[in-house]
Amino acid sequence: MSRALKFALLLLAPVVVFAAMVGVDRMYGASSKGYDYVARVELPPSSQKLGLPEIQGPADASRPLVVIDAGHGGHDPGAAADGVNEKALTLLMAQALRDELLARGGVRVALTRNDDKFLALEERSGIARALKADLFLSIHADSASDSSAKGASVYTLSSKGSNDLAARMAERENRADVVNGVSLGSTSDAVSAILIDLSQRESLARSEEFAGLLVREGQGRLGFRDQPLQSASFVVLKSPDVPSVLVESGYMSNSLDTARLLSAQGRAAFAQATAQAIRVYLARQSES
Repeated sequence: MSRALKFALLLLAPVVVFAAMVGVDRMYGASSKGYDYVARVELPPSSQKLGLPEIQGPADASRPLVVIDAGHGGHDPGAAADGVNEKALTLLMAQALRDELLARGGVRVALTRNDDKFLALEERSGIARALKADLFLSIHADSASDSSAKGASVYTLSSKGSNDLAARMAERENRADVVNGVSLGSTSDAVSAILIDLSQRESLARSEEFAGLLVREGQGRLGFRDQPLQSASFVVLKSPDVPSVLVESGYMSNSLDTARLLSAQGRAAFAQATAQAIRVYLARQSES
């Protein structure tokens, strides 16, 4: 075989393969032959919001809404003790609080997660904002290398650096967001930052008010630390328009705290005290 013929065959080989593929596709892949390449996906009714959890409680949308966040989940187990992961414990506590609030009536409740799934930190507070919650509560259980460390604590957002945070948020949202019902779409970056900062200061004041109520209602029942009120820059607390509190319910590294947190009585005490604090807080807000 001549070199020219070999070269010609080499060039024609890909063309022949492609032609064969087209022929097979037309013979066996056409819809007239019983094959359908269109994937059909059933979409939820337009009234449902994708990615948002179910709201339980009264159907009246004017009723206050509390979003409860069970910390960790999915591939993020959190702390661990006695074969129990923090993610499982926080879910039990969140569900207990939800049930207590629903049993008393008058309050709508949503859980950021109701099973073992992972949520990014921004998603958790984002759910509260998207649902226009009146209060956001994130539940965790602490851990320390010192096994003598014990007691629950209540965190609000540290006010340090709030102005810088407001400026960054205004830039990130690109003035297309709504904060406390005010559209930022027609404002400058400077005005947007001021509006966000003012809103965040108001939310922080309300967060601190609720934190104080929770400590008051939980005295003698939740085993608080000597100084239970704390502040830190937790990502889940950085919503500019939803009062937000993070509860470290105790230390899983401490045997006494662990026993309390794992007991049905301990979870019931947490749910009752926290639900009472929530109701007092919401009643005060409705009067203001």
